[in-house]
Parts: sequence; structure tokens; C-alpha cells
Amino acid sequence: MEIKQPAELSHVLTMTHRNLLKMWHNPDNVSDVVIQPIIFTLLFGYLFDGAIAGSVQAYLPMLVTGILIQSILNAASGSGQQLREDINAGVFDRFKTLPISPIVPLAGQLVGDVFRLLISGLMALVTAFMMGWRPIVSPLVLIGVLLLAVFVGWSLSWVFALVGLMVKNAALIGSLSMIIILVLTFLSNAFIPTKTLPHLLQTIVRLNPVSLTITAIRTILRTGHWGPDAFGVLLSGFLIIVIFMPLTVLAYRRFG
Repeated sequence: MEIKQPAELSHVLTMTHRNLLKMWHNPDNVSDVVIQPIIFTLLFGYLFDGAIAGSVQAYLPMLVTGILIQSILNAASGSGQQLREDINAGVFDRFKTLPISPIVPLAGQLVGDVFRLLISGLMALVTAFMMGWRPIVSPLVLIGVLLLAVFVGWSLSWVFALVGLMVKNAALIGSLSMIIILVLTFLSNAFIPTKTLPHLLQTIVRLNPVSLTITAIRTILRTGHWGPDAFGVLLSGFLIIVIFMPLTVLAYRRFG
């Protein structure tokens, strides 16, 4: 991102603070980051517990990973919509007149996404804990799981940011993002056992990257160790960043 001087770092942090304040003053963003993880955890936990696992406590180990990833994806998708809203409102035109590096507004948005993702993931985990979920791993391992989920979400934030720079309608970005997230999460092993599905859907679910991520996290929560699946998810996140970070920065510079 070419942030070389302490002044530029200060500008990025200032822009990050601005984006976080904007989130707290926007009901839609607060819903995506804070309220949605709570509602979905409660709703799915008490609606489907008996049908799938027999009780809330038995269902929570499966549910918590699905809600965690769904919440992270929802929070990550807000990156592109927020960028487009600022662009359409003329805010970025104002930023161009300020004595700051041209890349600072984009950097502030993506750094702010880290905090949004952390909040969303924490809301999912805390809600599940209050419902009776008790992880068998140490707090350090649980923190590692949360950071892995946040890293995956942050890597996808670059994809959504690129979409926000390319698509001019902010509402369309939000609608498309929601449809994609719902399809990816419900056609995965997030909420139901894969073996209960028809054979064709089982194949689709197993190939779904969301299923691979959830499987990796469930393995960590069950064993306390990072297996090959987890490192594969980590590598995939790095590859997404390597591919989409330059593309997003290039699109942003052309916009500017």
C-alpha cells in the first residue's frame, strides 16, 4: 500500500477511526456486524436444535462455526458497499483535496474492516457461549480460531472492495453480496450434516470453500491443533490477498 512515513500511518489510523464511527452511526452496518450474529445464533439454535441434534447444547458445536463464518462474510461484504456509498456521496472527492496520500482512504477502509470482522466474530462466539456452548480447547486456541476466521474475512474484503469500485450502485452491491453469502452458507456444512443431503448436493457442499473453512475450524475446536485443512485455508487467504490487493489498488488509483 506504499505507507512509508509515520504521517501516512497516522492518516490511515484517522481514516480508520472515521470509518468505524460511520459504522456505528449507520443502522445497516451495526445490524450486519453486531445484531445479525446474535439473532442468527439464537434463531438457528432454538429452531433447529431438536431436528438436527436433539438439544441446543448438542447442536451448538456445529452451529457456532457456521454462524461464525456467516457473520464474518456478512461483515466483509460491507467493505464494497461502504466504499461505493462514499464515492457516490462525493466524500472521496473531498479526500482528494486533503494533504494526504491518495491511497489513505482505501487503506483506512480495509484496516477498519479488521475491527468490524473482530466485533462480528466475537458477537457470534459470545452469544453461543451465553446459550451454553463450552469449547473444549484452551482460550489461546479459541483466539487462534477467531483470528483465522477474521483473516479469511479480511482477505475477502479485498474482493468486495474491488466490487465496490467497479459497480456504481451501492444497493445493488449489498443485494448481490447477500445473495452470494446466503447461497455459500446454506449450500455448505454450516448448519446441517452433509450426509443428510442428496448425493448431488453432498458433492456441491464438499466443494464449497465455505465448507472447507468450517471443517478446518471444527477440527481445531475438536482437537486443539491446526491440521492440513487449516493451513490450506490460511494459504488460500494469502492467495486471495496476493491476487486481489493489487487489482483493488489499481482500480482505486484509476478511479482517483
